[in-house]
Amino acid sequence: MISLTHLVFTSTMVGIIWVIQLVHYPSFYFIRKDIFVSFQKFHTDKITIIVAPVMLIELITGILLIYMETNIDIALSISLFILIAIWVLTAIYFYKAHQKLMSGYNEEIINQLIKLNWIRTILWTFRLILFFIYFV
Repeated sequence: MISLTHLVFTSTMVGIIWVIQLVHYPSFYFIRKDIFVSFQKFHTDKITIIVAPVMLIELITGILLIYMETNIDIALSISLFILIAIWVLTAIYFYKAHQKLMSGYNEEIINQLIKLNWIRTILWTFRLILFFIYFV
């Protein structure tokens, strides 16, 4: 049951991160600068409602998988390490970048969000692949 829950929430995050990467972050360029702060607040508030519980459940079930397995596979260990790296990257860079955008439109920060989010996109996708290697 834990592995299925983890699969569902990891898959959900992979879908979310691809939409964010290919659609949502690039849409920041098209928001009028006079309403950008309102847009950024809306984005931050609403995306947090979606991703915070999904990320938290993904982390908890990932940790539980490690503790429940008697023979810890290298793929599972790498997958959990990657998930922790994603959390650290999110906390250190992405949270701060979005807070800076609360002050107004900043094309440099938006460019960095898009560029650095490829790291999270690739890492989450790789995690899902590792999960299939481990459990399938």
